Amino acid sequence: MAAKLKKGDKVVVLAGKDKGRTGTIASVSPKAGKAVVDGINMAVRHTAQSARSQGGRVPKALPIDLSNLAIVDKNGKATRVGFRFEDGKKVRYAKTTGDVIDA
Repeated sequence: MAAKLKKGDKVVVLAGKDKGRTGTIASVSPKAGKAVVDGINMAVRHTAQSARSQGGRVPKALPIDLSNLAIVDKNGKATRVGFRFEDGKKVRYAKTTGDVIDA
């Protein structure tokens, strides 16, 4: 199946503790059905001191399920993603506005 959400997309969180917040996708794991979004679903990880790092409490973005994310259209609203062919190429488009997401 083609990817509806990709790295670099601006998304809004639909459910969970960060509901309503927006961010940019840092990485996507299609097999697990999860994505890491910058500044969303943050947790504190405790790291030991080493020669390279000081250690301590480090905030880290944890993966969030793709079903809890929706892409943001040009109006700033959450939208679903559709696929269509333009000039012989398959492109993603926002269902609310009909605009092409990736040209």
